Amino acid sequence: MSFWNDKVCLVTGGSAGLGRAIGRALAAQGAHVVLIARRKEPLEATVAEFRAAGLKATSIAGDVTWQEDVDRVAAEVHANFNRLDLLCNSAGRSTRAAILDTTPEDFQQLIDVNFLATVRMTRAFAPRLIAARGHLINVGSLASKVAAPYLGAYPASKHTVAAYSQQLRLELGPQGLHVLLACPGPIARNDAGERYIAEAPGVPADAQRPGGGARVPSLSAELVAKRILKACERRRPELVVPSRAKLLFAIAQLSPSIGDWLLRKFLRS
Repeated sequence: MSFWNDKVCLVTGGSAGLGRAIGRALAAQGAHVVLIARRKEPLEATVAEFRAAGLKATSIAGDVTWQEDVDRVAAEVHANFNRLDLLCNSAGRSTRAAILDTTPEDFQQLIDVNFLATVRMTRAFAPRLIAARGHLINVGSLASKVAAPYLGAYPASKHTVAAYSQQLRLELGPQGLHVLLACPGPIARNDAGERYIAEAPGVPADAQRPGGGARVPSLSAELVAKRILKACERRRPELVVPSRAKLLFAIAQLSPSIGDWLLRKFLRS
């Protein structure tokens, strides 16, 4: 029997990208997956596809940057299932901009979706997760560890996810909650390299590439989802994909100047 069989798992950003892949991977192993996303139509289409494949899935449309929607989602999940075994905070977005062109309002907007939404969802569901000795997955990024140029407010919004995850591990781990910070590189998508052209026309072309031009291949969402679930089963505190990036992170902590030099080498020139 699968580790995830009959577990109730909630995934934000579940209609596309990594969130969708994590939801499908859980459902394929017997979990009942509840997918959350802002846009109702693609969310319902995703759930319909899962159900057509014989998987257990439910959709709840909602914007996790709004406390009212988070409260409504929590009430519906508690009413329908009265338990929760996993929460995956996957909703988020990235951006491109020169740092001095990034306004306080830009920072606020990205922090709201990439970090504060994670705080809202975690606070709403932590008691249920602790009771189940369950799993909290916070999807960060390689940018949770290093801040590449021309990513605008994105690194700041993801560094906060790393700090918050560590605090949760230290405070709530002894109570039974498993917290995983997942830091994947760029996820493969059809519009990679094109999506930021209109948003940030002055940003160098290499920085508009996936990962801000980092010399790492785009990752399959399905592969990353599989590794995230395996890390949960082992109750690991952190997952970095590709794993070789951890060496850069360690050096950058020991010597910021050498770390900056290596990061420049790591980026396409």
